[in-house]
Amino acid sequence: MSKALSKAKGFKKSKSGMYLSMATTAFGAISVAKQAKKARVENDTLRLIDAAVSAAAIVTGLAILYRELKRLGDDDVLLG
Repeated sequence: MSKALSKAKGFKKSKSGMYLSMATTAFGAISVAKQAKKARVENDTLRLIDAAVSAAAIVTGLAILYRELKRLGDDDVLLG
């Protein structure tokens, strides 16, 4: 079981894992966009603020994942 767990942790730090994390995070943007649209239609300021904060979290998360992906790429160059 420990071997499987270490493989899963390794996948999370791999390029494929990073791309999957980015796709999953970006998929959350669809939900936030729907939330924002509904909030605008209903003139619900609190939900609109919530959507904006969620969108900021998604952008930040994608930026962090992109930075990690670049670091992985830089490490590959150094190893070669």
